[in-house]
Amino acid sequence: MNFPQPVFDANASGGKDLGSLPEWDLTDLYASEDAPELTRDMGWLETECAAFAADYEGKLDTLDAAGLLAAVQRYEQIDVIAGRIMSFAGLRYYQITTDSDRAKFMADCQDKITNFTTPLVFYGLEFNRLDDDHLAGLLAANDDLARYKPVFDRMRAMKPHQLSDELEKFLHDQSTVGSAAWNRLFDETMAGLEFDVDGETLNLEATLNLLTEQDRSKREAATHALAAVFQDNIKIFSRVHNTLAKEKEIEDRWRKMPSPQAGRHLSNHVEPEVVEALRNAVVAAYPRLSHRYYALKAKWLGLERMQTWDRNAPLPMETTRTVDWDEATKTVLDAYASFDPKMAEIAQPFFDRGWIDAAVKPGKAPGAFAHPTVTPVHPYVMLNYLGKPRDVMTLAHELGHGVHQVLAAEQGELLSSTPLTLAETASVFGEMLTFQKLLDGAKTKEERKVLLAGKVEDMINTVVRQIAFYDFECKLHAARAEGELTPDDINALWMSVQAESLGEVFDFASGYETFWAYIPHFVHSPFYVYAYAFGDGLVNALYAVYAEGDADFQAKYFDMLRAGGSKHHKDLLAPFGLDASDPKFWDKGLSMIEGFIDELEAMEE
Repeated sequence: MNFPQPVFDANASGGKDLGSLPEWDLTDLYASEDAPELTRDMGWLETECAAFAADYEGKLDTLDAAGLLAAVQRYEQIDVIAGRIMSFAGLRYYQITTDSDRAKFMADCQDKITNFTTPLVFYGLEFNRLDDDHLAGLLAANDDLARYKPVFDRMRAMKPHQLSDELEKFLHDQSTVGSAAWNRLFDETMAGLEFDVDGETLNLEATLNLLTEQDRSKREAATHALAAVFQDNIKIFSRVHNTLAKEKEIEDRWRKMPSPQAGRHLSNHVEPEVVEALRNAVVAAYPRLSHRYYALKAKWLGLERMQTWDRNAPLPMETTRTVDWDEATKTVLDAYASFDPKMAEIAQPFFDRGWIDAAVKPGKAPGAFAHPTVTPVHPYVMLNYLGKPRDVMTLAHELGHGVHQVLAAEQGELLSSTPLTLAETASVFGEMLTFQKLLDGAKTKEERKVLLAGKVEDMINTVVRQIAFYDFECKLHAARAEGELTPDDINALWMSVQAESLGEVFDFASGYETFWAYIPHFVHSPFYVYAYAFGDGLVNALYAVYAEGDADFQAKYFDMLRAGGSKHHKDLLAPFGLDASDPKFWDKGLSMIEGFIDELEAMEE
């Protein structure tokens, strides 16, 4: 999964109010950077990549079904070992991104693996040149080979966009000093940023956290501090975005991609018209969702006009209590167990075996993620747990990813990986289960109101905000194709989507126009963001089926997660009577958010 930029501030115990927070035990990958097993695997990888190329280059079209299966399985094992090494190096780095030794170790591992795997570039190219009828015959002759058909279909979707063998090898070799280098510059720049908030020096994560404080003056001070530092570094961020967008435009042009978004749609195994239907449904719903909700929130906050620092403000009646780690753990596991005890059983080892790194620590990457590592091992979850109620939802979210990744691992390395559009399914569903559990337990009208409002805000951030991000990216890449963009140009594109998505109740203080600068997805994974909205809409529709009382829902749900990347979204959703290519599907998901806002408005009467 995409990793965010670095962080700082707090300690391993999480502070006196949070209890003892778990840290990663990475020994299931390797015991240390000089572990003999790692040295052995690196040596095996170098030898096996060369042997694989010697055995198969120029010969794929001569293999029978059993021979092709053997090649696929050898390639899969190479994937496992390379993935294991890079998972270990990457996770160590994200624990302390400011540690130059860890950064060097990760970069050296990446360089070696890139060099070792260069001889394998032929594999995908030759595979895509296999005649359709010939491949169909091989698949029909061998069930074990046919199991990999979804992998082959995704590979061959790139067939029209394939370059010459020599150019593909060049791009492979050049990647470490291309986009990967610019990604690292962005990460390291973000890691080094310091923000002065009322005389206190904070990092990015701690400063962003102030935007959810009750005290409005703190939220405002944090916003101005963010704006000042982003402006001071705006030329670097502008250079990163200009370079990456131009690099992408050049490669897309050579590959004859019909649009900047096309590569992401292909990798997501989703049709452009499905994404367009999602985007259009959400934009059309802005007035019914975000505009309506934020107008309601302005009244709760006693404001005629809202500023951007009020967007994620807690409600006046919201408690500021801290949720310690034990309570967060129990809340999420109880919610999972209420859905199905099996779900809690799969989640339990994350807490018991060092699969979660929860504390905010100096140099640690900000945000949260669940990294699947490789299928013979297990996922690892990273959090920056500060004890806020929304941190409990983040735990539920990332643990949902973890459960999904554990179940999908049954498919093996090549078939376990879920397209981004479906990767958010279990995470958002885990959040919804936890939310409904809390909502059912609400003892007062005010408590229910706070929970509903918090959920609506999370959904708006997941759906409305991410589609606005997607529109910004579309505009950015289209504009960059016409020429270099100044920081002011990018600022203007950012502001063009903000007012539209947030509504008329908002004013935009000077400085907010630079807030595109810190969003890591624009740098690491162009057009990734619509996957969040896709996942939320899909889960809302799924949850509606569950709430309607489908007796077989749990069994169907676990089957869907176990499928990993082995099925298309149409096939995964069909057992639930859902179809994402139907524009009405997205309205079904959006109507759940609308229903929550309806209830909040009714509480005002």
